[in-house]
Amino acid sequence: MTTVIKNSSLTAEINHFGAELISLKTNQNKEYIWEGNPEFWGKHSPILFPIVGTLKNNSFHYNGNEYYLSRHGFARDMEFELIDSTANSATFAIQSSEKTLKVYPFEFELQLIYTLNENNLSIEYKVFNKGKSTMPFSIGAHPAFALPNLFENYAITFEKEEPLEFYLLENDLISNKTKKLEVTNKQIPLTYEWFENDALIFKTLQSNSLTILENENPILRVHFEDFPSLGIWTKMNAPFLCIEPWFGYSDTNESSGNLFEKEGIQILESNATFHSKFSIEIL
Repeated sequence: MTTVIKNSSLTAEINHFGAELISLKTNQNKEYIWEGNPEFWGKHSPILFPIVGTLKNNSFHYNGNEYYLSRHGFARDMEFELIDSTANSATFAIQSSEKTLKVYPFEFELQLIYTLNENNLSIEYKVFNKGKSTMPFSIGAHPAFALPNLFENYAITFEKEEPLEFYLLENDLISNKTKKLEVTNKQIPLTYEWFENDALIFKTLQSNSLTILENENPILRVHFEDFPSLGIWTKMNAPFLCIEPWFGYSDTNESSGNLFEKEGIQILESNATFHSKFSIEIL
């Protein structure tokens, strides 16, 4: 089942499975979200929760017990309930359950709120700690933007001048190896060579937005003011680019297995609410 929201400029379609954005079109019918061709990658814009990336040994321990969580967590593979909607907005939710408690022993509610405003789609995250103890979690976005023309025709521009040092992955974990992107006027031409070793992972950034250009013309901007970390990713020879604002990232080889000690983890007190959002602006 899907829900469609519209305004005078844009139409967005969200799949209830994973509350996943599967389409964002202009009123001229131009599509900006990757089609999800499984030949390359069968998703469009999954939600990453309650972890981002991979845990060491795909596991963590809590109160003397060991738990197993697969890469990026389970929310993207759950059926969400549509709990509120208008012509230009929709709110989806999941709750902890007997099934989730077996792999993540914390009581929660997760809401995703999609809102269209002129040429902008905002995506809000709300996490409610419904348990009696503090709750560690990470959350992140993974939208894939369609790049239908020659990949080298595209470039990305960061909002601010900064040393663009990213961390390399080894066996899906964060290594201590880094590289720097070669930047000219805050702009980086896209090349598949950057992604030969998987995603580019920035633990911190000064920039609050990133723009995709096609033949030097800005076409789309992702605003992520609230998010401290960022991933950029594509598959080799795939016609899309993921721009991924994150709270958290994969474990390192030195990780202790204690989620409360994990780099980038968020800690939410009992009965407290976490709220954050990012947005996609069509230019």
